[in-house]
Amino acid sequence: MEFQGGLAPAVDSEDCFLVPSDDVREHLVVVGNGMAGCRAVEELLARDAGRYRVTIFGAEPYVNYNRIMLSPVLAGEKTFEQIVINDRAWYDDNGIELIAGDPVTAIDRDAKRVTAQSGRSVHYDKLLIATGSDPFIIPVPGKDLPGVISFRDMKDVDTMLAAADRGGSAVVIGGGLLGLEAAHGLTLRGMKVTVIHLMDTLMERQLDEAAGWLLKSALEGRGQTILTGANTESIYGDGKVEGVRLKDGREIPASLVVMAVGIRPSTALAREAGLEVNRGIKVDDHMVTSDPDVLAVGECVEHDGNVYGLVAPLWDMCRSLADGLTDQHSGYKGSVTSTKLKVAGLDVFSAGDFSGGEGCEDIVLRDASRGVYKRVVVKDDKVIGAVMYGDTADGGWYFDLLKREEDVAEIRDLLIFGQAYAILGASGGGALDPKAAVAALSDDAEICGCNGVSKGQVVACIEAGNCSLDAVRGSCKASASCGQCTGLVENLLALTLGDDVASGPKTMCKCTSFTHDDVRREIVAQNMRLIPEVMQLLHWSTPDGCSSCRPALNYYLLCALPGEYQDDQQSRFVNERMHANIQKDGTYSVVPRMWGGLTNPRELRAIADVVEKYDAPMVKVTGGQRLDIFGIKKEDLPAVWADLNAAGMVSGHAYGKSLRTVKTCVGSEWCRFGTQDSTGLGVKIERMTWGSWMPHKFKIAVSGCPRNCAEATIKDFGVVCVDSGYELHVGGNGGIHVRATDLLCKVATERQAMDYCAAFTQLYREEARYLERTAPWIERVGVAYVKQRIVEDDAGREALRARFLYSQSFSQDDPWAERAAGQHAELHQPLAPIAIAAE
Repeated sequence: MEFQGGLAPAVDSEDCFLVPSDDVREHLVVVGNGMAGCRAVEELLARDAGRYRVTIFGAEPYVNYNRIMLSPVLAGEKTFEQIVINDRAWYDDNGIELIAGDPVTAIDRDAKRVTAQSGRSVHYDKLLIATGSDPFIIPVPGKDLPGVISFRDMKDVDTMLAAADRGGSAVVIGGGLLGLEAAHGLTLRGMKVTVIHLMDTLMERQLDEAAGWLLKSALEGRGQTILTGANTESIYGDGKVEGVRLKDGREIPASLVVMAVGIRPSTALAREAGLEVNRGIKVDDHMVTSDPDVLAVGECVEHDGNVYGLVAPLWDMCRSLADGLTDQHSGYKGSVTSTKLKVAGLDVFSAGDFSGGEGCEDIVLRDASRGVYKRVVVKDDKVIGAVMYGDTADGGWYFDLLKREEDVAEIRDLLIFGQAYAILGASGGGALDPKAAVAALSDDAEICGCNGVSKGQVVACIEAGNCSLDAVRGSCKASASCGQCTGLVENLLALTLGDDVASGPKTMCKCTSFTHDDVRREIVAQNMRLIPEVMQLLHWSTPDGCSSCRPALNYYLLCALPGEYQDDQQSRFVNERMHANIQKDGTYSVVPRMWGGLTNPRELRAIADVVEKYDAPMVKVTGGQRLDIFGIKKEDLPAVWADLNAAGMVSGHAYGKSLRTVKTCVGSEWCRFGTQDSTGLGVKIERMTWGSWMPHKFKIAVSGCPRNCAEATIKDFGVVCVDSGYELHVGGNGGIHVRATDLLCKVATERQAMDYCAAFTQLYREEARYLERTAPWIERVGVAYVKQRIVEDDAGREALRARFLYSQSFSQDDPWAERAAGQHAELHQPLAPIAIAAE
């Protein structure tokens, strides 16, 4: 079986199941290769790696992956490979036998054996059941029609992706987290999505009415239809799903219906084995079931009358289970839970009891301009609940107050403004260092809700030698999932290590903690369309950005939204605003485009006339085979462009982060050594690529033979013609640090050379960081990666080429012609004289 993302099944041969027959250790068999089962094994290995021989059965044919991150895979924010928690090497390195794609169907407790669907039977000394939960399918007519699915695993994601590729409409039944994430992903994939929710408030278990309304409004603003208080009567269709009918008579057409109304502990296997089962598999404080040799952990269990569907309690269970299996009896005492989530890119948080009632006091803050809502519920001077929307930074602090039942009377008036203001007000001190807020948290305060990691665990991880953000993520997994706690982890690194923190990826600028790659990904994932929207949603620390981030954001939006995003002129460097290069004396130089370095008498006369008419002091031949006219005044630029346009010349974009030139030699038409028509090909490539905005300047050359007179091997994209076709080179740079190109491949025809050029250019446009030339980009990602995307992936190459040409359909308007016609005339006005009054 092959699945989305291209990863092969975790097990594909009988050899993977062989176990040394002389291993006399106790045999621990784990039923469930998911997050809880594997986390329990990780905890066990951390305590006593050699104590048990471990076999894991998994129903899905994959290694352990982060089920929480299925939503980003659906939305296109992550690939499957990026959500894998334990790759195949982890199982091998720890001597774990993985039997994937073969679910256990029976447990014989008397013989202490489990039997899988394939008939395989395995003896156990200790058995761990970690079967998780099953999706609840509402019992309405049509629930079994093809096209009705749940949202629990990679198979469901693949089904949704296939449906999105076909297009059409989708209905998501259920306005909880999973339903809203499914709706968000399908919307990003181009489907028209309607969410049907039985209750009046979205995510009513996590949000109160006010926060639910804000969430509903935000999702509707992104194009989704949200129907609350809506009851499904049936799903209709002839042989396949065609729509959903509500009890009030409304019908919503749909080619896909996603059921996301809830989950139930998966207890069938345990019940059939005769274990004690209520709502879940009943366990004691050490996760032991009614059979002392059978344990259970995760969403399938019931402890002290409670079942849990959040990650943090599951991790607590895993730690207690591992303690029990290694004779370190700590015992699980239940969990007080909080929920900190990013729903379709929107931050929400809740904890405790926020229903209110007698003796409770609500403290509320609303900030409409920021889309922020906060509510803290206090009873007997203690925080008993909190709900936050839009700004959840203080969620961990409120949760810590709630768990510790701390008296908040002294900070009551400032409580709603967050930890920094509350502590500042109580102490009467100055501005609080954000690190002090983290330092004030107790060791058991939750830092990473996705992976259930406390402050104490993060600090222990750092003290064990994990001195960078990436190292912490790889070790204790804090900040490794949604990334919302990244700032907290970074503060803990700084507090623990001081100046010894290992540097991580460089942020985009001082205005944000996000890297260029983060920002590019989130713009697409959250469908951002304006620079202020990016700054708001990604929590920019400055109101308007800076000279580093604004041009980058402008480019990223242009690249992501061709034909939709309106270029923001104020976010461009002066040369790009003026469409000319400013010189040291304040005048400008102008370089008209000459296709492939060719010109003609009409163009030369026009250039000569401009030089004389506007008294240009210099005309120079450039290294890119163009003519550069120096000394043009700002106010004369539109008239100069008009004169050059009249001769058929357009902007050479010599000022921009864009295609500069396509340099050529004369090739087979004139040269005795020429093997192909390099000039003709160069002209075609330039006409295809001119006007395209790039992360940095981009130069192309076409040489007619291996003598390489056009210097194609120090260009961003170079073509060297040979007798049998065309060698394609990438990643060259002739600047301060000279870099010769890497050979990409060899093709046989001009058409192929142009197609590969378009695909490579688009790959660079989409994935390089702003102000990153192709040379450092290729050195960063590796030429093997570029070859894999351009040479080895035919369909991917064609998709890149198509996206480039689509983008070009909106980019090849001559900016000189627009300015000559009067657009942005205010930019070309001379400075007004300033009268200085006499004293």
